[in-house]
Amino acid sequence: MESLLYISAIIVAVAFAVLVVYLAITLKAAKQTLSNVSGTLDSLNQQMQGITTETSALLSKTNQLADDVNEKSSKLNGLFEGLKGIGETVKGFNHSLGKLSKSISNSAAQNQDSTSQVMKWGNAAVDYLKKKKNK
Repeated sequence: MESLLYISAIIVAVAFAVLVVYLAITLKAAKQTLSNVSGTLDSLNQQMQGITTETSALLSKTNQLADDVNEKSSKLNGLFEGLKGIGETVKGFNHSLGKLSKSISNSAAQNQDSTSQVMKWGNAAVDYLKKKKNK
């Protein structure tokens, strides 16, 4: 019976040794995997730093562009205000011309007889001067 006990102890020792060997192999593979993961994370960290730098530069340029667009838009607003003033001036000028035209038409209608008389006298004077010149 003692021999059975020794054999059992040897089997347990061999099983424990096999277990330790497989555990060592597993831990070595896990170490390699973790090393690869660490390298990948370092590479990812460097790439993220590059992306962050580029994003910051792009954001800065975008802000400058937005400021430039706002400045030019403000200048265009002034131009449109000036054009609006010119349009209102032209509208007022047209209105004044219309009033003047109406006034002239009304005066001509009221003084039609006088106007025709003046025209006759003017034509007669021109004819007289032509005759005198030809002699």
